[in-house]
This record gives sequence, C-alpha cells and structure tokens, in this order.
Amino acid sequence: MKGIHFPLFKTKIDKLRQKFDLSDPKERKKYFHAKAGKEIVKLRKYLKKNTFVGYLLGKKNSGKGTYSKLFMEAVGAEHVQHISVGDVVRDVFMAISSKKRKKELVHFLEHNYRGFHSIEETVELIAGKSQATLIPSELILALIKYEISKRPKKALFIDGFPRAIDQITHSLFLKEIIGYRDDPDFFIFIEVPEAVIDERMKSRVVCPICKTPRGLKLLTTKNVGYDEDMKQFYLTCDTSSCAGARMMAKEGDELGIEPIRKRLELDDQIFRRLISLRGIPKIHLRNSIPVSQAKKYVDDYEITPSYDYRRDRKSGKVITTQKLWTVKDDEDVKSYSLLPPAIVVSLIKQIVEVLDL
Repeated sequence: MKGIHFPLFKTKIDKLRQKFDLSDPKERKKYFHAKAGKEIVKLRKYLKKNTFVGYLLGKKNSGKGTYSKLFMEAVGAEHVQHISVGDVVRDVFMAISSKKRKKELVHFLEHNYRGFHSIEETVELIAGKSQATLIPSELILALIKYEISKRPKKALFIDGFPRAIDQITHSLFLKEIIGYRDDPDFFIFIEVPEAVIDERMKSRVVCPICKTPRGLKLLTTKNVGYDEDMKQFYLTCDTSSCAGARMMAKEGDELGIEPIRKRLELDDQIFRRLISLRGIPKIHLRNSIPVSQAKKYVDDYEITPSYDYRRDRKSGKVITTQKLWTVKDDEDVKSYSLLPPAIVVSLIKQIVEVLDL
C-alpha cells in the first residue's frame, strides 16, 4: 500500500534449525508450537474465561478469513469464532426462505434495528438483495448484532466492517452499540501488495465443505490430482473431516483484481482513515518482505513458493516442484510474500502483547 510502511516482524529463531512443511496441518501444529508456543499457552489460558474482539481491516482478498482460521487452528477453535459481514448478509438472505429462521430474525430486528425502514420493508430489502444492491449501514449493524447474539462468550474476529466510508463512525462505537461485554478490542491492519492479491485470486480454489481457500500456484495442499477429462491439475482439501474434497475455483477469479478495482480503492480509503484513529490498540500484519532483508527476518520455508506440477509418465503420479516466488510490492520493491502461518505467528504474538498477557 503506497505511503504506508508497516514494520518488519521477525519470525526467524536463530537457534531453531528444524524446517516445517506449512502445507501439512500436523507440521503446522509443530511449527506454531516452535515459533509461538509460550504465547499460545497464554492465549489458551486467557480464553477459558475471557474474550476479545478483533476487527480485521485490509483490502478485499487480503487473507482475513485465512488468518482467522489459522489462528483458531493454532490456539483452538473452542472459544474463538470468525464473523464475515459478507457471509452474514448472504446467510441471512438464505435464512428468510425458512419460516422458523425468518421469524427469529424478525423478532431480533424488532428489538435491535433502528433505521428508516419498517421491519417488513427491511426484510423485503434483504429478500431483494443482489450483489449490485448495497445494504444500508444501519441494517448491516443490526445483522452484526444478530450474529454476535448467537455467539455468547466467544472471542471474535470481525471481518468486513466497516465496509463503507459512512460505517467508519459506526465502527468507532460498535462495542457500545452492540452491548457487548466489556472485553478488549483492537484493530488488525493487514498490508498486502496488490500484485499478491491479483495472483492469489487468479489461482485460488476453495473447499466446498469447510470453505478453506488455497491456491493452485501459491498455496497448494498435500494431495494434488489430475483431471483426465479437463486435462488440468486440481487440489484436494487437507482437512480430515472433508474426506479429500476437490477444491474448486470461484467464477470470475481468473480475471484477478480488475473486476474489484473500485472495491480495493474504497478499502484503501477506509484503511487509511482508520489507521490514524487513536484510542484503540492496533496490530500490524505485513505480508511482504524485501528480498534483501528476508534472511534476517524469516526462514525460507515461511516464504511463499510458486508451484508447478507434472505427471510421471509411467506411474501417472503428480509431481510437485517449487521455487521462491518474487513479486514487486506497491512501492515497486522486489519482495517475497510470506505464507499465512508466518503472518499468524505475528498475529498471535501481537495479540498477547495487546492483551498484556
């Protein structure tokens, strides 16, 4: 992001010689223990009786959902949940087709919604929502409250709020508005070069079951298959409960960032406005690191590789090869992009610092 410079975060431990395969869940568990074991213990102890609210702020497709999922993988998902405002709107849109869930939503709105539409008009607005129709900010706020009400005593990562300039003021007073417990809250700013977002989108695939995103080129899984009919390689989900589900690309992702250019520009405005806010702790997550400084701060296996695949002619087995991926950051500096687990180590340690554990 031009003009904004986050400090480099050192995840490298000089005496630690062990290497980890960060695409393997079991290896990631060992990695998190090695890199942030003390902090994870502190957070687990804290979360048994306490909560927090972390507002994830970054451009669209900057990895907010991925970092939340990996945080829960490292620390434990029992006391932590991720709320995506985009998913909330879509889920509510689907929920009103059920009489029971519609009744629950109407009851909640009757007691918590304040706006310029009647409850009936509000429900109709949700029912008629399309991707081209913006939901009013006062309704977004009510829907966030609705989701939080279903998650008592949970630490929360809220992703996608504020999502418009006029929602910034709402976000400043969100804790008071929602009547949430008097627990700590903080902003989590995520800096990712646009070139990284672009390539992530073009190669992204998602598990149809657990919704975990990966990338055919940049974030592979342990098992890679080959579709004989389509003559192309594909990833299968590593999560054991998904039973090797085939990960699929989202329609339109092959175009990269161009279709969401205006959204990225708006996200940039919101990001710059909130980063100057005082009175709330801030966590800074930096995705890129200059090639010239990488050896000092990170291990090679923490750097995003690019993957290529080929099939062995005799066995038909897919063989994966990799190399370190370089990219120009928004200041045109030759850089590496860090793998999500490395950024989550930074997140874990900074949360422990913010909570003063």
